[in-house]
Amino acid sequence: MDLRVQFPRSVREKIGGYVHLARMIDKCRASLAGTLGDYLYPCPLDNRLLDFTGLTADQFIHAVESRTDQDILDWFRTVATSRSPADLENWNEMMLTLGPDSEDKRAHFTKIRDGIDSTRTDITGWADLLDLEEQRFVPIRKNSASSV
Repeated sequence: MDLRVQFPRSVREKIGGYVHLARMIDKCRASLAGTLGDYLYPCPLDNRLLDFTGLTADQFIHAVESRTDQDILDWFRTVATSRSPADLENWNEMMLTLGPDSEDKRAHFTKIRDGIDSTRTDITGWADLLDLEEQRFVPIRKNSASSV
């Protein structure tokens, strides 16, 4: 996978019930191939998934070498911390709505978002921003502050 010329899969794409896992696989493959471009592995979102599953970035990257998505998922299911379906769904929801957690990160987030489309003030989470930046459709979110 060459992330200098194509985008990784969306954070929203699930493998084995986990959001972000497919994207992390794509970034690992690109890292191994030396084609990561401007992407990072492990990035803060990767680290959240790794922490949730009790894995390290090194363990994951070694598991990705020369394996298919299914092989990686089989490995992942045997070594990752087991989670209940409810815990996994709660974690997935957190990942899909997670936004900047400091003023510096909020300023960085806003600069990127406004550089792409300053009218999309409804975008407040990293998953939506990544999809917007990677030219995926992002539905307009109802602004809860303006709802009465």
